[in-house]
Amino acid sequence: MSWYGEAFADPLFWWFPVGTSLVSMVAFLLFAVPMTLIAYYDHPRFARYRIQKAKPGQQRMLGPAIRWWLVNNLTTMAVVIALWPWLADCGVHLGALPAWYVVVGQVLLFILVDDALFYGMHRLLHTRWLFRRIHAIHHRVHAPWAIAAHYMHPLEFLMISGLVLVGPIALDVHVVTLWIWVVFRQYEAADGHSGYNFPVNAAAVFPGYDGALYHDYHHAKVHGNYAGFLSYLDAVFGTYCRGYLQHRARQRLHRARDKHG
Repeated sequence: MSWYGEAFADPLFWWFPVGTSLVSMVAFLLFAVPMTLIAYYDHPRFARYRIQKAKPGQQRMLGPAIRWWLVNNLTTMAVVIALWPWLADCGVHLGALPAWYVVVGQVLLFILVDDALFYGMHRLLHTRWLFRRIHAIHHRVHAPWAIAAHYMHPLEFLMISGLVLVGPIALDVHVVTLWIWVVFRQYEAADGHSGYNFPVNAAAVFPGYDGALYHDYHHAKVHGNYAGFLSYLDAVFGTYCRGYLQHRARQRLHRARDKHG
């Protein structure tokens, strides 16, 4: 037990399990709250970008979504803290910060690794037994709002959180690099559930990213579009949602026409 207690005296404890959990929670709110307010008030200025028409009763989703956000994040923080003595030697460190291009390269690699792992896990969650007992909670949300990105079973949230750590632990990254990756991952989660396909999106610099349209289609159709961020794995395995590619083509055509008048 002395070994267990000594692990919590390590300064990294406050930076890794505690700090990363807080960074994740705050980053998600910073992205999700403005996006959710746009959806909540359904301002006419943004109506043309809404993917699904507003459905009656969507406002009732807000309270449960906030509760799931709190329960899932606090549960995950408690689990990571409890596991800290085993995570303390995982390689994430407080040493010298690497060059900026190293950080960028690492985060790009994390995106690819996380997306591939998420695709596999997500397809597994769509098997009948796991869907009914775990993933069905997330699919109570048919027309997503950003705050609903964390609206899910705590076990599913723990699984997703675990996937986020795979890349950083494998590469023994600096804790600040981990934070940068977590902030991006929370932007990805909020944006994918925003319900709006805005013409300007910071993440659109990534080839293969289709904005919120991609994941919104998954919520509307349930089956297909299983990746978290990039859609190339659906192309490889033939798992696009029915009608998605045609819808995406029409969207791109309309935008091209608007751009050129």
